[in-house]
Amino acid sequence: MQASQTVNDSVSSDPRPRSAVSAGVGLAGMVGMLIWVVMAHVQQLDGPLAAAMAVAACGVPMVLWSVLVDKVHRHPTTGIDWTGPARPWGEVRATSAVKLIGLWGTWIVIGFFYALGRWYWEGAYLAAMQLLIAAIPALLLLSIPYVVLVDRRMREPRDGLWVFGNWLMRRHDRADDERLYDHVRAWGMKAFFTAFMISIVPGNWVEMIRWHESNSLNSPVGIVRWLIAMMFLFDVAFATVGYLLTCKPLDAHIRSANPYAAGWTAALICYPPFVLMGDGGPLNYHPGTAEWSYWLEGQPVALGFIGAMLVVLTAIYAWATIVFGLRFSNLTHRGIITHGPYAWTKHPAYVSKNLFWWLATMPLLTTGAAIDLIRATGLLLLVSGVYYWRARTEERHLLADPDYVAYARWMERHGPIPLLCGWLRARCGMRPPAYGDQAEAGVKTP
Repeated sequence: MQASQTVNDSVSSDPRPRSAVSAGVGLAGMVGMLIWVVMAHVQQLDGPLAAAMAVAACGVPMVLWSVLVDKVHRHPTTGIDWTGPARPWGEVRATSAVKLIGLWGTWIVIGFFYALGRWYWEGAYLAAMQLLIAAIPALLLLSIPYVVLVDRRMREPRDGLWVFGNWLMRRHDRADDERLYDHVRAWGMKAFFTAFMISIVPGNWVEMIRWHESNSLNSPVGIVRWLIAMMFLFDVAFATVGYLLTCKPLDAHIRSANPYAAGWTAALICYPPFVLMGDGGPLNYHPGTAEWSYWLEGQPVALGFIGAMLVVLTAIYAWATIVFGLRFSNLTHRGIITHGPYAWTKHPAYVSKNLFWWLATMPLLTTGAAIDLIRATGLLLLVSGVYYWRARTEERHLLADPDYVAYARWMERHGPIPLLCGWLRARCGMRPPAYGDQAEAGVKTP
């Protein structure tokens, strides 16, 4: 009892840094999503339009909560000033025109990239391309008032779009090189992952709606698979919202994109068409293995226990996306999240995902030769190593923000998993991670 009180006193005297997103945003999205899931189940709505509605069902409540309750549009981090008078139309005409050229030019480059990639015009990606093409007229029309209205209120209107627009018109100043590169990185990330997320939403939606075709509530395996499918749907729907609503008025814009080639490499090899873990990939650990339900068949207690663990791990994984609210995206900094599972570890999604794979695959058991056991275990170790690499490269990027440094230091003092890792490092004679004064001052660490 005294030890517990001591821990509580320590945390209260050293509070966790504030999260950039309130807990209410994710909760609002979850409520909207659950309502739509129930309605769709009753009507058995399993088409692409119903899948798109799932994204809207979680996105609209999050926008409303963010604006009406959290009033994110008034955050100083938006770079927008709603209090003073707006700049006159004549004053913003020139910068807005350059920014529209930059925006439309960016879209043209992205369209060219999509046209080059053959994988974008087959399979699940094809529906994503058709949706984006259908949205072009509306995007072009709405972009004009959006850019002009925001431009009138921005404290520093000469942002990445303005820099890129000037570059297209051959009026680029070399002093703006870093902003130009950051613009290219940010939109490159957005283009790559937006198409991917849109493409996988319908498949996850269908799997969740049609769960009864291959599963049964009388089977613990069936219940586990349905719960996992639903939580994966939540993950991809919330993530899709994050990629679609990258804008300053919602304070959901990209502060910076990861500038390190190692960070991009570690991330891209986890996604198609570059994925190394898929069928035929060098890190595909599945041949010679079987799922947990195969090895535990006929053992209801073990099936129930392992199934429950897999559900919990998937819930943590989905939760780690939900708490981002409108701000989820890979390879970017859009504000530091410190609540939810991020109060336990800096990388809850990676930890839970890898534990899920080890528990679901059971690589130490094999349906083939002994070499399959060695291969599956070794490859899964390499896969986990890739995600450790991703975590390290992401931290290298975020250490340029003093808010992340403060959060990382707090986690080292109070986070359950960092404390465990610290104890293990101490037992092995390893040095603890250092968050130096350079990072705290906002300087990128080498």
